[in-house]
Amino acid sequence: MAQRSENVAMLGSGQPVEPATKPIPELSGGWPLIGHLPEFQRDPVAMLSRCWRDHGELVRFRLGPRECVLFTGPEAHDCYFRAPEEQLDARAVYQFTVPIFGRGVAYDVAPEIFAEQLEFLFPALREAAMRRFARIMFEETTLFADGMAAEGEIDLPVAMNELTVRIASRCLIGQEVRDQVDEGFAEAYHDLQEGINALGFFFPGLPVPAHRRRDRARTKVAEILERIISDRRRSGAAPDDFMQTLMHARYKDGRALSDEEITGILLTVLFAGQHTSAVLSSWMGLELVSAPSSLERVRDEMRDVYGETGAMSRASLKRQVALEHTVRECERLHPPLILLIRKVLKPLTYNGHVVPAGTLAMVSPAASHLLPDVFADPERFSPERFAPPASEDKQHHYALIGFGGSKHRCMGKNFAIQQLKAIWTVLLDRFDFHLDNALPAPNYGSWVTGPKPPSTLGYRRRSEASLFG
Repeated sequence: MAQRSENVAMLGSGQPVEPATKPIPELSGGWPLIGHLPEFQRDPVAMLSRCWRDHGELVRFRLGPRECVLFTGPEAHDCYFRAPEEQLDARAVYQFTVPIFGRGVAYDVAPEIFAEQLEFLFPALREAAMRRFARIMFEETTLFADGMAAEGEIDLPVAMNELTVRIASRCLIGQEVRDQVDEGFAEAYHDLQEGINALGFFFPGLPVPAHRRRDRARTKVAEILERIISDRRRSGAAPDDFMQTLMHARYKDGRALSDEEITGILLTVLFAGQHTSAVLSSWMGLELVSAPSSLERVRDEMRDVYGETGAMSRASLKRQVALEHTVRECERLHPPLILLIRKVLKPLTYNGHVVPAGTLAMVSPAASHLLPDVFADPERFSPERFAPPASEDKQHHYALIGFGGSKHRCMGKNFAIQQLKAIWTVLLDRFDFHLDNALPAPNYGSWVTGPKPPSTLGYRRRSEASLFG
């Protein structure tokens, strides 16, 4: 870490005292008008890591016209994640999601209304629901595996996107939506996903082809969901799922949700439960196949857990500790969101520095997870770093932040981890995989950072009897 000036004043007694504020160091290499945008576009994680190497915990830079300050390291993360919403605001930053989720939900409403909408999600993530989801995850992945040939190649980002859409739609929305996945829903949903991109972050309304496809897809998905809602009301059907929960829900003032609000919240939940999971699942396959000792450890654990029962459940998935360490290591090395961003509404003070209002305050899971004083040999894939006695993620509350932190921590974290474990337990039980090329580089062209294509694994059906009969 770079040496930082003490920058102290002297009292009459000769005792040093920190000044009221210290200047925030500025990253070198900025261009007139566009700042550090070219370097960020080439390799954002390399640039964000340079911020730490050159200046430590706090550094400022510009991306085009926007003034940014990056918070790096567990103590700086603590300041960032604990700041109140009236000081650090997400709503002002994530307006690019409004064309996707829709009006009247998520970042298009006041924080207190968004908080109420998130509370509607709690029943869908309770223990009883998670036990039911474990069976669904197993069933959907088994159906997916049954459709694979005896041997061939699998394009992981495409395959994992398809599989996680099936799982998340069935778990988090309802069976009718799952039944529509192969009838146009998945294609429309894919076009919605493509609307989340770096250009859309700055100019969400720009009429480029990806945004026009996004808007057409949003209309189609809304039509599908609203038709299902209407059919349920007409027939009186009331399945035990999240769509029905929203249809019965009431705001604190007693108002029922409109069909548009139900649709928007369902899409918000689907993105939360699917998009990042698809990316992490792809990285898991690539990393495990590239690390034979870790793969064998996971397979040994599978035999220990399922050798006698042969039945997957939430309880059995919890026992797969080595596989969970693999999930965490992939979260560390390949966080789906390389940047978390808030707008500073009121000046924020950290360690004598004042971050002014109007600034974009950022933390970077991708850069912070590579800090050598937090994670030993940070570039190396090593799931065992999360096992005792190392337990590197336990050194600080904000060492591992791939799912956010504090009140900003992703509500669906446990759903995502369970889903990833279920998927790779079934696939590793059924197939042997091999990677013929080097591990792909990250695709920074997408807002959610998956591997660059081609990201394929070769596979062959295992001759051993399945652990699941």
